[in-house]
Amino acid sequence: MTAVGAPESHLKENPFENVREQLRKVAAAFDVEPQLVNVLQECKKALEVSIPTRMDDGSVVSFIGYRVTHNVARGPSKGGIRYHPDVTLDEVKALAMLMTWKCALMGLPFGGAKGGVVCDPKRMSRSELERMTRRFTSEIINEIGPERDIPAPDVGTNAAVMAWIFDTYSMNKGHSVLGVVTGKPLTIGGSLGREEATSRGVVYVIQDACRKLDLRLDGLRVAIQGFGNVGTNLAQFLHELGAVVIAVSDSAGGFLNPNGIDVPGALARKGETRTLQGLPDAEAITNEELVLLDCDVLAPCALEQVITRANADQVRARIVVEGANGPVTPEADEILEERGVVVLPDVLANAGGVVVSYFEWVQGLQEYFWKEEEVNQRLNEIVSRAFEETWEVAQQRSLTMRLAAYGLGVQRVAAATTTRGLYP
Repeated sequence: MTAVGAPESHLKENPFENVREQLRKVAAAFDVEPQLVNVLQECKKALEVSIPTRMDDGSVVSFIGYRVTHNVARGPSKGGIRYHPDVTLDEVKALAMLMTWKCALMGLPFGGAKGGVVCDPKRMSRSELERMTRRFTSEIINEIGPERDIPAPDVGTNAAVMAWIFDTYSMNKGHSVLGVVTGKPLTIGGSLGREEATSRGVVYVIQDACRKLDLRLDGLRVAIQGFGNVGTNLAQFLHELGAVVIAVSDSAGGFLNPNGIDVPGALARKGETRTLQGLPDAEAITNEELVLLDCDVLAPCALEQVITRANADQVRARIVVEGANGPVTPEADEILEERGVVVLPDVLANAGGVVVSYFEWVQGLQEYFWKEEEVNQRLNEIVSRAFEETWEVAQQRSLTMRLAAYGLGVQRVAAATTTRGLYP
């Protein structure tokens, strides 16, 4: 049996320490009591499991998996599961904490959680992924459930993975449990609009920011780093709204056309070949170069820490909208603030996914499903309301949008924690 452990992470800084530092900044700005900070800076539960999996060649590989619950003061925990070779426990803990603030900011009755498996899904067959997913589900089955902890897709996972989790859990319970995961296929209780929800949320936030900053979406020059689910849908929506997508990239590299990428062509190529390589009428660039392009909006939609103290002073975008979680480090945040770059933070900008996950959870519990127009309308209302609340706090207190958004989320979780008290 071969064991697959966590490799040296691609992350330049410890992500859990970064989010704890952000919490301390919020506590100072909003006068959160130190005793509450002591509670909120720790995760409620962190589980590490071994996932022995039989591969197609007959060998057995033991993967490492994690499921972390940060906080449940406002309700059951909610958060995605990512499959990636660089997953670490500290990364999962950081993402769980961000989910807590995100759910609170959106007004959802959830706390934050996150999961991950150290693997490379691009190098695994579908049958290998299914066997690994089902074993992982079995290992964490006592920790998840519709009233306890509800997983969803994240980097490297999709609706098929959620279907396997749903089926494994349901088979063990003896009946179908629609609310155990969200992001499921429509045929087994998924919600219309869920697949595009994160990208729609990013678009709504960009539109709201443009109104505040007197910018026109038509002709807005946008660079999108990351061309997975979030990046592809974001490119399509912005293209349809008249924005000019000047650059896109995936893990293999990016492409630039100052006059506008052929977005339909890029989407078709990615769908057919699973890569952007060879995109016509565009100049090949690196992911690092894309982040530094002269544009109106830069949308990092891949992994964490792409804008750091090493390159923040070279970012030329007017607005950075975080389609990914944690793409800007705390030190980079300060540099961007000094340079007048508006950062629309992750807990606000990419919250569309968890909002529609909440809708799917509600629909599953009721076994009554909504039309797509209703889903998108309610999503717009919730995200835009959160944007207005964040903008107002930022203006009143002369804070960055990140501090304002995190502050609203942290205060709501702190209030719930205080109201419930400590047991015993």
